[in-house]
Amino acid sequence: MVRGSAADQDHAIGLALDAGINYFDTAVQYGNGASETNLGRVMSSGKRAGVAIGTKVRIPSANFGAIARTVTESMDGSLQRLQMDHVDIFHLHNPISLTGGGESLSVQQVRNEVVPAFDALRKAGKTRFLGITAVGETEALHQIIDAELIDSAQVSYNMLNASAAEALPPNYPAQDYGRLFDHTRKAGVGVVGIRVLAAGALTGSVERHPIASAPPEPIGSARSYAMDLERARRLLPLVNEGFAGSLAEAAIRFAISHPAMGTILVGMATIKEFEGSLAAVLKGPLPPAALDRLNVLTVGFSGEQR
Repeated sequence: MVRGSAADQDHAIGLALDAGINYFDTAVQYGNGASETNLGRVMSSGKRAGVAIGTKVRIPSANFGAIARTVTESMDGSLQRLQMDHVDIFHLHNPISLTGGGESLSVQQVRNEVVPAFDALRKAGKTRFLGITAVGETEALHQIIDAELIDSAQVSYNMLNASAAEALPPNYPAQDYGRLFDHTRKAGVGVVGIRVLAAGALTGSVERHPIASAPPEPIGSARSYAMDLERARRLLPLVNEGFAGSLAEAAIRFAISHPAMGTILVGMATIKEFEGSLAAVLKGPLPPAALDRLNVLTVGFSGEQR
């Protein structure tokens, strides 16, 4: 939706709608507004009925003294590009930490400034639900979710780091999200799965399509994309032993295996990649035997450098 052709963008969304997909996620950061602009162009042709749209705001650290104004201006810009009068979900895109610092917002800033600014947008009819991207410090994320101030959390969850759902083995080389799903479930917060392919590492291939973005920094797993890719390739027995047709298929089916998951986001550069992701979802969650095999494989990561 950033560098693809208009024809492919329209075709992909048409295929998605025909398949019953009813949530489309975007952000101003995706192509500096290009993703929102292109999604808005396609949806303005009358395809939005029954579809939920979500976008995000990332507040620059230079604007931390004017959070409410920045949030409002970002939303208004997004709505203009999307050619819509409201979005269904508005997610905070900044990391959240206990005391703030750098690009992260503190728990206090989120509770006392971000949430009221988001709530004002909801009262103005510009969004229906308030959300966060659940990155940053685990305890800070738990506190925000436990406070029952938000409706949605975008949670990093993949075969390299399943700590949102279960306890990690000792000395496991990844961020421990401390069974975040327990907190979302108790607070009634919906979950949007992110990084389900670990930004592409869980395809097991270093090759990226020419219009795909460069590998981004990992979230919650290794400290480098190269290490994520190396560990991903050690999960190939799932394919070789017949649990899935490809590593990417296994990753997508793993992500939808947990009952807390409401929907997943899968980055795609081509119609073919979309069709492959859809086919994986239609095969359903991985069977228990595959999950057991995955646990055996990932235990081997324990003690390694993150």
